[in-house]
Amino acid sequence: MSLTDPVADFVTRIRNSIRARHQKLDVPASKLKTEIARILKEEGYIANYKAAEENGRAVLRVYLKYGANNEAAIRDLSRISRPGCRVYVGRDEIKRVQSGLGISIMTTPRGVMTGRQARREGVGGEILCEVW
Repeated sequence: MSLTDPVADFVTRIRNSIRARHQKLDVPASKLKTEIARILKEEGYIANYKAAEENGRAVLRVYLKYGANNEAAIRDLSRISRPGCRVYVGRDEIKRVQSGLGISIMTTPRGVMTGRQARREGVGGEILCEVW
């Protein structure tokens, strides 16, 4: 089975796991997914993540985060740029997500970062997904 959009698969697996109230999920590992997980952890949307190996394959294990009354830290995730329709923005076009309550994750020439960091550093790039 080949995936045409591994980031969309990753985002969908997180969304489905949260709705099913899972504590953790495993996805096939890649550098980009690891960077997305790093940003989600830094911004407080997931509890943790780690690279593991199962049956000789590299997997990324993501530990989901829930609040006091089993409220998920991630309310929703959406894929913005897709293989069929890439979405690029300049440094002045980076929008705030949910009036600043959410984050956008983007790839820039300086690596994967949030929209806020990209605005601060004055770089544009491809918007991968939005989280709130």
